[in-house]
Amino acid sequence: MSASTELTSAEIWIVIIGLGLATYLIRFSFLGLMGGRAPSPFVEKLLRYVPAAVLPALIAPMVAIDRETGGVAAPEQIIAACVAVGVGVLSRNVLATIAAGMGTLWALTALGL
Repeated sequence: MSASTELTSAEIWIVIIGLGLATYLIRFSFLGLMGGRAPSPFVEKLLRYVPAAVLPALIAPMVAIDRETGGVAAPEQIIAACVAVGVGVLSRNVLATIAAGMGTLWALTALGL
């Protein structure tokens, strides 16, 4: 016997409302409670790293898990990501990093690797 994994309409709405409330509270905890006060220099320094932390967190799952192959990482994507990381570390240039990663991916795909 297997349990049904489909959600009812009410369960879906409960999840949507719960996630919306959680998102609001997370944002309010920072924006609403801070008011008009300026953050401390330590917090400002930490906030500078948010974009650098979020971007890899968004990209890594797309590189590591290829839906077309059933969850197996595609070698050309991993190689292109490694090239992009290397160029990014060496050049510290976002456009060069994107160009290197995409160029590598397109070249490996065109070669059929």
